[in-house]
Amino acid sequence: MSSRPPEDLVSRPIQWSISTAPVGYLAAVEAMEARVAQIAAGTAPECVWLLEHPALYTAGTSADPAELVDAQRFPVFKTGRGGRYTYHGPGQRVVYVMLDVKRRAGDVRAFVAALESWVIETLDRLAITAHVTPGRVGVWVPRPDKGSDAEDKIAAIGIRVRRWISYHGLSVNVAPDIAHFSGIVPCGIADQGVTSLADLGVNAAMQDLDAALHQTFQDRFGPCEPGPAPLVISR
Repeated sequence: MSSRPPEDLVSRPIQWSISTAPVGYLAAVEAMEARVAQIAAGTAPECVWLLEHPALYTAGTSADPAELVDAQRFPVFKTGRGGRYTYHGPGQRVVYVMLDVKRRAGDVRAFVAALESWVIETLDRLAITAHVTPGRVGVWVPRPDKGSDAEDKIAAIGIRVRRWISYHGLSVNVAPDIAHFSGIVPCGIADQGVTSLADLGVNAAMQDLDAALHQTFQDRFGPCEPGPAPLVISR
């Protein structure tokens, strides 16, 4: 029996969900895992879930304990996504993508590249020129004010795939407290910094980013329709 969702399900519009209140990390992971199982079983459509987390650090599958600079600052969660340590918190848009990777991109590497391109296209609509850097996952912006080769990370990407359905996803810094990143070596990269829309002087609200994400997502991945967020158990 195939582990892929039936074609009539994945051809339906992708559900686009936004949580307006902060969502606890463990509750979000539980909700994602349940939704991934439903998508794989053909009982629910694909979903993109936008939210904010309370301030916390996550440790990906490649996390080096030495890169957790201040373990007491915020709660730390081990997670099954790829990558190293990252920060989530208020002022940062987290986007969890529960999509059929095989159908949408062909393979995981191409899927990650598509996510990166989606973020770059979104930031371009907000007058930010961003790029990917060979050997570094995520999306970066040049910072000539800090040096000729300086660049700062504005978006992090880390996914996991189960039965060809992705989960976890990406985060874009809108106006977080940049000092909160100092408790870790973000994504294991110590020689470059972290930035945000606000840090770059872009006066954009979370809703402005959401609108740009929605439009560019549909241009790349297909139509979306509003829907409720995945079921969250309070934690």
